[in-house]
Amino acid sequence: MQKKFSVVAVGGTFDHLHKGHKALLSKTFEVGDQVVIGVTSDEFARKLGKTLDHDFEMRANSLRRYLDSAFPGERYEIYPLSDYFGPAIFKGKVEAIVVSRETLGRVTIANEERKKLGFNSLQTVVVDWVLAEDGQPISSTRIRRGEIDEQGNVVRR
Repeated sequence: MQKKFSVVAVGGTFDHLHKGHKALLSKTFEVGDQVVIGVTSDEFARKLGKTLDHDFEMRANSLRRYLDSAFPGERYEIYPLSDYFGPAIFKGKVEAIVVSRETLGRVTIANEERKKLGFNSLQTVVVDWVLAEDGQPISSTRIRRGEIDEQGNVVRR
């Protein structure tokens, strides 16, 4: 099957690999022949004020295991992100970026930087939030708080 883009980027912290992450990654592999995945570094997460349950290595390894199982034979690379975009997005080979609604605004900034470097603007593919059974978005923060599980089920106390 011919995919829409040769190289597509996506990024995230992926602290708890949940149903929302899986939807984002699924769309990325659906539209991209090769996928560049940025995973927030521990240092950048701290700078953003994020509390993590897992360090970079654990998050990247968990992501690799999932990708190898869910998308066997697909081509991908994982890079640490020390800022919102990482170095891969500023290379000409990346044609598109897959984002959630909450990170959509950052694409304008990335495209301004790409333009300065003489690269085409990134095409943007937006994936809607995946909602938990309570109608609120699934997030690692909510999972960490014990409100929901990775599938979006409300945790009964």
